[in-house]
Amino acid sequence: MNALLFRLAFALAAPFWALMILAPRWRWTRRIAASPLIVLAPLSIWPVAIGSDFGPFATEMLNPDLDGVRALFASPGVVTAVWAHLIAFDLFIGRWMYLDARDRGLHPLVVSPILFLTIFLSPIGLTLYLAVRTLRRPPPGSTPALSGPAQHPR
Repeated sequence: MNALLFRLAFALAAPFWALMILAPRWRWTRRIAASPLIVLAPLSIWPVAIGSDFGPFATEMLNPDLDGVRALFASPGVVTAVWAHLIAFDLFIGRWMYLDARDRGLHPLVVSPILFLTIFLSPIGLTLYLAVRTLRRPPPGSTPALSGPAQHPR
């Protein structure tokens, strides 16, 4: 069951990544990515995967130490839940990058490879994007990239 959930976590995020990378200028991509709720798809795996490990996991998270966290990772359910967590938060970061790049007018041929890198190595992808975004300021009067769908022009 955990192996299926592990694979499903990324499968639920992949369509959103595909839209942002392969169809960045399609109007529906912007509309879909404008909602922070897209992260709920992969995040829905978390409570199912953590299941019976929730008590020990929550206890350790209240007072974490390296050995305790390492011991938690012996459980396939905990590993699967943490994987779903990472997938969801990487998608949230990618969503912000996509929206911010659109607001700044950064070309998709620059941003799409960075988004692709973010899927696999998010700390490197985010760092690279933060460096690239300094090259172009958003136009005056543009809305913040993290605002909801009602804030973005269609």
